[in-house]
Amino acid sequence: MLQKQETVLVLIDIQGKLAQIVDESDFVINNIANVVQGAKVLQLPILWLEQYPKGLGPTDERIAMHLTDQLPIEKITFSAYDTPEFVQALEQTGRKKVLLAGIETHICVYQTAAHLLANGYEVEVLADCVSSRTAGNREVGIQKMLQLGANITSVEMALFEMQQIAQGDAFKAISKIVK
Repeated sequence: MLQKQETVLVLIDIQGKLAQIVDESDFVINNIANVVQGAKVLQLPILWLEQYPKGLGPTDERIAMHLTDQLPIEKITFSAYDTPEFVQALEQTGRKKVLLAGIETHICVYQTAAHLLANGYEVEVLADCVSSRTAGNREVGIQKMLQLGANITSVEMALFEMQQIAQGDAFKAISKIVK
């Protein structure tokens, strides 16, 4: 089970025109914005990546507006784990469970998940927070991550799993976010 004190949220490349053309773009971006807000309520570390922002553009504003207290980690590798700044930031969290969200499922999300799993991390893919340009490629990416040992979850499932109790300010805040 996900425990908030063991978990880090990793956001991969939700940028520019690509973020607008992936399958179910608005649905996925809204879910990612929700999981970011929920992660902040639960005080999870958030690692935010951008693939070659000079070419692909910045992170979608609907997500970036919730991340004003930090800067993204720039990368040119498909797998975030091949970017030393990401590995260092991840290790500094001291957390071994990684919630993954982003695009594209079959490329950068998949390769990051594969490397995280190979390096001893537990990976939970937020199925409602990943997409590709085609639904088919999204599904292939999810299936390959499952075959490697990743788990699948959703925004609401993950947030309430980490919340654990149906009372208090955090519960009320998460309930508002997921409605």
